[in-house]
Amino acid sequence: MPSPNLPTSLLLNGREFTYDSIQQTPNPHTSLNGYEAKVLELLRQWLTGAQEFGLRTSGSTGQPQLITLKRRQLAASAARTGDYFDLGPGDRALVCLNCDFIGGKMMLVRGLERHMRLTVVEPHADPFDFVPADAEFDFAAFVPLQMRAVLAAGRASRLNKMRAILVGGAPVEPSLLREIQKLKVPVYLTYGMTETASHMALRRLNGPPASPYYHVLPGLHLGQDERGCLTVRGDVTDDKLIVTNDRIELIDKHTFDWLGRVDFVINSGGVKVQAEKVELVLDVALAELGQTRRTFVAGRPDERLGQAVTAYVEGEPLASPLEKRLLGLLTARLGKYELPKAVVYVPAFKATASGKLDRAATLRGADAPRR
Repeated sequence: MPSPNLPTSLLLNGREFTYDSIQQTPNPHTSLNGYEAKVLELLRQWLTGAQEFGLRTSGSTGQPQLITLKRRQLAASAARTGDYFDLGPGDRALVCLNCDFIGGKMMLVRGLERHMRLTVVEPHADPFDFVPADAEFDFAAFVPLQMRAVLAAGRASRLNKMRAILVGGAPVEPSLLREIQKLKVPVYLTYGMTETASHMALRRLNGPPASPYYHVLPGLHLGQDERGCLTVRGDVTDDKLIVTNDRIELIDKHTFDWLGRVDFVINSGGVKVQAEKVELVLDVALAELGQTRRTFVAGRPDERLGQAVTAYVEGEPLASPLEKRLLGLLTARLGKYELPKAVVYVPAFKATASGKLDRAATLRGADAPRR
């Protein structure tokens, strides 16, 4: 018999499911939608001792791939996060990430491994719309879109009742970072991937411990390859060396600065420009002009330069005077070769199945540039 202090059930889309019933085959539950069925199947596999799990990569920088992770990798990741945040029996976790992908799956695994009380809702911009108004949580993970929606809905007080919040899956834009820095609850930006069983490093975004650098979780080993890209080895990788395409500056053996994707380097006139650096300046400039928009920077084919640095901005074109002000700010803050040679306005960016920006698909359908 389980301890009376340990949870024996969870809430999924407002309905209670006991762990005993989840393990039954065939599944006794009826009237499940597709997402609920997937969540219960993952829970059943874990509760009945499955040793391997198929997962899809997000596809944010290429075609999604199906990979297999071992139970011990997922358990090691859950233990490391649980120890770091001192998560334990009875703690309340809100699971609102897509459980088709590693971030949502690991929220479930952490809950099961640490005997937490789980409230699971399908992914929505504001998951608090789908939980009771008086529900309180100790721990949650959001993508930036969700974090922005929750804060815009005036729910900072609900967030501040938590012990810790993870944000990941996409960059945190400067305007969102400013709102996060007003929160009292510790908020951490995650770094990781499917191959590392979710995050393997954290960067504190608010409070006195806030840092521009990522700190690797204990017991994992960092390195760099000849391209300057991050490598990692540890129990979450099944002790295999994972070589990423992320350019980093290794501050020390526990700390690194993320510079950007090596495949997002733009070769403009023989000068290598890191797209993410230009994107940060672009986002800040737009925010100063009162524009909250998604953006990215990429290289367009150019006969003279090889690749021309190009800014892609979501939404309708800026009015000419406002665009001139934007270009003036960029000119003052970027080097000659970093300065975008064109601004392309895209009505709506394309997204991957996991909700991340799909740069390749967006580029294929982008409008012609205007200046």
